[in-house]
This record gives sequence, structure tokens and C-alpha cells, in this order.
Amino acid sequence: MKFEKIHNKGQATLFNNAYLEMLTKTHPLVIWGMYFPVMVYCMYRSNTRLNYSMEMIALVFLAGMAFWTLFEYVMHRFIFHWVAESERARRIVYVMHGNHHEYPRDRERLFMPPVPSIIIACVIFFLMFLLMGQFTFMFFPGFLFGYLMYGSVHFAIHAWNPPFKWLKPLWRNHHLHHYKNDHRGFGVSTTIWDRVFGTMFDLKKEKEDKEKVRELMFK
Repeated sequence: MKFEKIHNKGQATLFNNAYLEMLTKTHPLVIWGMYFPVMVYCMYRSNTRLNYSMEMIALVFLAGMAFWTLFEYVMHRFIFHWVAESERARRIVYVMHGNHHEYPRDRERLFMPPVPSIIIACVIFFLMFLLMGQFTFMFFPGFLFGYLMYGSVHFAIHAWNPPFKWLKPLWRNHHLHHYKNDHRGFGVSTTIWDRVFGTMFDLKKEKEDKEKVRELMFK
């Protein structure tokens, strides 16, 4: 996705209808508020109704988190950066993700908004249930937690300066994805899959543009 200019201020207009436009925006706390009770309920049900031990719940929960990281990578690389041919397909890609590359600091679009998020979450839950049955009530909360952590890291990368030195590689990897080469650096919450599939930036060889860094730092 190449744009004549990447805007570090402002936001794209996705729909002319004000109501539809409103539905494309959200705040991280809204998404946490939606999904955290679902996670708690699913794990409570797993223990009290389905009689799984806390150890089993924790193990399957962690497996769900790990699966999220792969899902995140695949979605970002192959769906959000789908090279569309038709005008309609390009429009879909732009609404899904392209607008974020044109306006990467639009804080209201760093999480998927509630309506499409809920629809997709329901579809994923039922697909998991078809494959895993009752284990879904432990696996899905881990998957959701992985998503919430991904969204929170993504928000932090675009809205804050790195709070800890050890988080700087994530910041650099994602900013290089936005400002240098969007065919690399697809991992946001982790760089594991970029390393596995050979799409990781070599951060030791990537020269840090100090002037650009100063431009991107929040005062």
C-alpha cells in the first residue's frame, strides 16, 4: 500500500454516512470492556460446569494465546496486505487496513471497532467449537487475551513513546513496516513469526534516522 503522503495527523473519511463513520471508531477500553467479561465467564464455566482443573485451563489458555500470535501474523500479512486487483477489492482493503497506513496515528482506529469485531469473534468461536468442542471455553479466552494484548501494544506503538528500553525493538519493527517497507515486519505483539518466515527487519543493520525518530516522538 503506497500513498503519496503518510499523514501523522488527522484521519481518513471511510464513509459519507455519519453513523457508519462513527461505527469505524473505538477506544481500547471499550474493546477490553466487551471481551474481558467473556474471558472470565468462559474460564469460570470451564472450571465449575465442565470440571476442568485450573492447571488444564491455564495450559489451554496459553495455547490459545500462542495461536493468536500466528493468526495475527497470517491476517496481517495475507489479508490486510492483500494485493487487490479490482477497484472494489482495493476499497475493501483500504477500509480494513489501508487507511491505517495512510493515517497511522489515528488513535480511534487502532483497534477493530465493536460491530465487526463481535461478528468476527462469534464466527471464530463457533469454528473453534466445531473443531475443539468444550476445550473452546478455555482456548478462546486465551485467543481473546492475545488479541487484546496485540491491540494494546499496537495502540501504544502509535500513541506513546516506548515506555521501556526492551520494548523498543517492537516499536522499531512496526515503524519500519509503516515508514520503510510494508512487505516486512508483520508481527505487532511479537516478532517470532517474522523471524520464522523470514520477514523480520534486521534491526542491527537498519540505520536509525534520528531526525525521523524525533518527528515520531510524542512530546
